[in-house]
Amino acid sequence: MTGPKDSNDSQDEGKSNVLDKTISRRDLLRLAGVGGAGLLLGATGVSGLFSAKSRSGVSSAAPTVAANVDQIVSFYGKHQAGITTPAQDFIVFAAFDLTAASLGEVRKLFQDWTQAAATMASGELLGDTNDNLNLPPSDTGEAAGLSPSRTTITFGVGPSFFDGRYGLAGKRPAALVDLPAFGGDELRAEWSGGDIGVQVNANDLQIAFHALRNLARIARGKAVLRWTQEGFQRTSGADPSGATPRNLMGFRDGTGNPDVTDDAEMNKVVWASASDGTAWMSKGSYMVVRRVRMRIEVWDRSTLGDQEATFGRHRASGAPIGAVHETDKLDLDKKDEKGKPVIPMNAHVRLAHGDGSVKILRRSFSYSSGLDNKTGQLDAGLLFIGYNRDSRKQFIPMQQKLGQSDLLNEYIVHTGSAVFACFPGVSEGGYIGETLF
Repeated sequence: MTGPKDSNDSQDEGKSNVLDKTISRRDLLRLAGVGGAGLLLGATGVSGLFSAKSRSGVSSAAPTVAANVDQIVSFYGKHQAGITTPAQDFIVFAAFDLTAASLGEVRKLFQDWTQAAATMASGELLGDTNDNLNLPPSDTGEAAGLSPSRTTITFGVGPSFFDGRYGLAGKRPAALVDLPAFGGDELRAEWSGGDIGVQVNANDLQIAFHALRNLARIARGKAVLRWTQEGFQRTSGADPSGATPRNLMGFRDGTGNPDVTDDAEMNKVVWASASDGTAWMSKGSYMVVRRVRMRIEVWDRSTLGDQEATFGRHRASGAPIGAVHETDKLDLDKKDEKGKPVIPMNAHVRLAHGDGSVKILRRSFSYSSGLDNKTGQLDAGLLFIGYNRDSRKQFIPMQQKLGQSDLLNEYIVHTGSAVFACFPGVSEGGYIGETLF
């Protein structure tokens, strides 16, 4: 499910490096070489940077936020954060539909979202804190006093964004295709599609919710929520070793991910290039989102042998069947004493791997949405998120094979689906989507 574990997550609390100490926001700026009272970061501004102080310099009702530097993932960079960033503990994903009347309003929305996202990623509240009882607060407040918790906010636009309303139909990337129907699909409109997709991750669910809530508030009059889904994995505190997380079926998820620290591999698998035919998507990526409900009750009655044959891996170790360690090479030619393939021909890992030439970057999370009132069974499963350079050449052919004969299909059903073109990153002073607009 995730990329390599961030080494900061396992550092000793007593480490003497100054960057690991809890410091004030003003001290943080001094360390970065930035001085001057009231200075804003970037032309668009991180307007909440000094939100704990009023303009008069008198402390307001909002507490000063102390931040541990390794809890901040910068919103700015050549790529958007939240793609190759080591996966955080929680996700709040949302799809929006645009209601804006003009392209200018859409542009303004992304400019406002950029300023807000950069502010919240730094652990600050939005806007100038005030105590005017006759005005709504500039921030909803539930993240006041909390750390940044490695918040990342990743934006993308769906195929419907280019339907002609805003004069952008000619700029739709050829790689941004509507996904075809796959075997195992029982898609529902309330979990599918969207003009805009926003992936919010953080190591605290309340902080992630706060970010999405404020983005939705800022979007009023320009965009409305279409659907949302919260998700989780085991927390870094529960597993300090940083082992590959397990999904709700008890198996490790993300073992075969490409190395996110290998730039050449990421350029091949994840990052779009101007040479692909869409210059504004250079250094961006295409995100596939699938809401996969697991038939938990059926799975829980299956034998361990059937479960391992379904995945093609041992449950305890995560190793391929017939191997010892999780990272052991996947030997698809290995046979047992009777000449049968050790890893079944329609095991999930065999079909997903293929000949090894087609890869995607998985960044998935488990979800639990209570009971299905119609069946009395758990509505739980996997919020699958995959990044690739071109879904036509990567995710789609992979999922077509899985949909046809994957043993896992007996235990899962795909209830939601969406695809988004995630913009390249942005520099301070710019805004998300500026290469398109």
